[in-house]
Amino acid sequence: MASLAIEPPSVGQFFETNADALGLELVAGKTGLDRIIREPTVNRPGLALSGFYNYFAPKRVQVFGSAELSYLQSLPATERKDRLRRFFGCTIPCLVIARRAKLPPGVTEFADRAGIPVFRTPMITMKFINAATIALELDFAPRRSEHGSMVDILGVGTLIRGDSGIGKSECVLSLLERGYSLVSDDITRFRAIEGRELIGASAELTRFHMEVRGIGIINVAAIFGVRSIRTEKSLDLVVTLKDWTEMEDVDRHGLQRQFYKILGISVPHVIIPVRTGRDLGRLVEVAALDQKLKSHGTDSANEFNERLINQMKGQ
Repeated sequence: MASLAIEPPSVGQFFETNADALGLELVAGKTGLDRIIREPTVNRPGLALSGFYNYFAPKRVQVFGSAELSYLQSLPATERKDRLRRFFGCTIPCLVIARRAKLPPGVTEFADRAGIPVFRTPMITMKFINAATIALELDFAPRRSEHGSMVDILGVGTLIRGDSGIGKSECVLSLLERGYSLVSDDITRFRAIEGRELIGASAELTRFHMEVRGIGIINVAAIFGVRSIRTEKSLDLVVTLKDWTEMEDVDRHGLQRQFYKILGISVPHVIIPVRTGRDLGRLVEVAALDQKLKSHGTDSANEFNERLINQMKGQ
């Protein structure tokens, strides 16, 4: 059963996920890491610091750049304190100081009192805003888990689905032996990026491992080498393995394309009948390579159909 999760991240989750990429250093307000970031963007509160709060966006990550810091430094100590008291009285998730600048007097005091985390970053303001906005879009992306293993086949992210015992693990092992890369085993977690792309990944606990009936848990990287694993991959094709006896009609020409929908995004879908003697790994490989051709504008089934029609017209 697929599950859907679109809860906004906490400040602590944002920090843990993006600290290295954004160069974040926690300097105050450590008790507020459970605060929730409600909107996936960044706000510069220059107008708010001047006293204009009519259009203030308190649900966003706040950032002080050179302009905000210079303005605060220009204020008399009493007035600066009043502005900071009002600012930290808002229900903001956190504050980031750009350029690893020195904190203005009073920031640490008010942040600790309100339980609002304050970070510093060496990035200049606009670079931080751009990078943090992208990171927040990923953190806010709708997520869903699908039963199935995902493999990267020459750049074609392929989700292999099917009932338990149908042969998914054997199929994946066959593809790994051919030099392709495992993204996830059994359960694949997807997130939708801007409603146009699905990124698949494995749960961190099971990453780089597979369960093979009769053998147990194996370490894919240790057996097949580091090139046999990928931490994440965009989804390009869904392959469903289905018992031949359960299929009423087997597609023999491929003219009518099928699609599988995840988080509202339609992905090309192929159903492969399973019966004794069929090389599932090879069939999935060919399906992925055919999808790669289609993505470059070459549709073998339609090309053959057009040739057949033209020949019939000529006769």
